[in-house]
Amino acid sequence: MKILFLGDVMGRAGRAAVAERLSGLRDTWALDFVVVNGENASGGMGLTAAHAKGLLEAGADVVTLGDHAFDQKDMLQEVERNERVLRPLNYAKAAPGRGARVFSDRRGRRVLVAQVLGNVFMRRAFDDPFSAIDATLRSHPLGGAVQATVVDVHCEATSEKMAMGHFCDGRASLVVGTHTHIPTADAQILPGGTAFQGDAGMCGDYHSVIGMDKTEPMRRFVTGMGRERFTPAMGAVTLSGVYLETDDATGRATRIEMVRQGGRLPQAGP
Repeated sequence: MKILFLGDVMGRAGRAAVAERLSGLRDTWALDFVVVNGENASGGMGLTAAHAKGLLEAGADVVTLGDHAFDQKDMLQEVERNERVLRPLNYAKAAPGRGARVFSDRRGRRVLVAQVLGNVFMRRAFDDPFSAIDATLRSHPLGGAVQATVVDVHCEATSEKMAMGHFCDGRASLVVGTHTHIPTADAQILPGGTAFQGDAGMCGDYHSVIGMDKTEPMRRFVTGMGRERFTPAMGAVTLSGVYLETDDATGRATRIEMVRQGGRLPQAGP
């Protein structure tokens, strides 16, 4: 199976880049399944129902969220109505929606997609992500109940993301980090057959401060005082993510490649 995961979509420029390029990548790379993290797609904070629809129409099979899952209030209803949008698995138990679901690719192969939130350096302590994903993986064995499993680890600390990769090794096809918006150079296949990358990066303008227009963040760093709201940068967008190939019989990864298309970063991909 050929799978593409795209990191955090940042604002209007990120949405436009996904709309313009994802369909072509699906055709060129003969992709079977696409997961997009969309939690910053609406003004850099959360995701609206309309923008979720746009990402799905652009070619995403599933859209994951993150700690900003419900910053846009209409997502409270949308995540219940639209089964192709997932919030974190270990969010508050009363939260609407689901954090994991089994989907089918275009050939009918079953793909489990799950997202967990980390706890280290995050704004609030969420439920334990390790026990949450453990229960989900146990109930959906790789190579049995599902032919592939993608786990989006949305958290700040690279150590926590790496620990999650090793924790899931042999039980997931891909464990990939999101949230920090900077792609890491550690794409690898772990000993048990799980592909891992610490952070997929973002679909946004890298002539910025993690996707935000650099003026206001720099002012706050230099002076300690804020004057304006953060706004997403609107320059050239780089699509960043991970390309994965798996073995259908076992669900284990056979290939992983960093993806960088367009924009300012050096190009990479399969």
